[in-house]
Amino acid sequence: MERFTISLDEDLASQFDQLIARRGYSNRSEAVRDLLRGHLEKERQAREESGYCVACLSYVYNHHERELAERLTEIQHQSHDLTVSTLHAHLDHENCLESVMLKGPIKAVRAFAEAMMAERGVRHGQINLISVEMDQGSHSHAYRPRGKGEPHLHLKPKS
Repeated sequence: MERFTISLDEDLASQFDQLIARRGYSNRSEAVRDLLRGHLEKERQAREESGYCVACLSYVYNHHERELAERLTEIQHQSHDLTVSTLHAHLDHENCLESVMLKGPIKAVRAFAEAMMAERGVRHGQINLISVEMDQGSHSHAYRPRGKGEPHLHLKPKS
């Protein structure tokens, strides 16, 4: 573990301590590490077009918008290899919230998210994308104690 010291003016330090309290961090170091990880991941994603990711795309849409639900479903079917799962919640008589869990190549996941959010009638769209390293596993798990196990994919977050 490497240590470093930073200086903050009183107002910024006070705001930071309030953030720490609101988010439930046990100390400033944990908060700084978390902020750095988030910022570094955001920077990496801004630069990366290759590699793989997992992501959650969330958006709100009016289900009365003509054929919008069908269009969104069609986009998901066209990218069935990226779509892991979809959660649908009814917010009121018109609006629905959907969250789509995704995994795959960063470029393809971004294109999918942009296509979904660009559909007329979709509002408040946002994607949370996490870069991952892919590792081909072939080992036993507790539920399969005998033998070497089936080959399977591990997705390990980069940060």
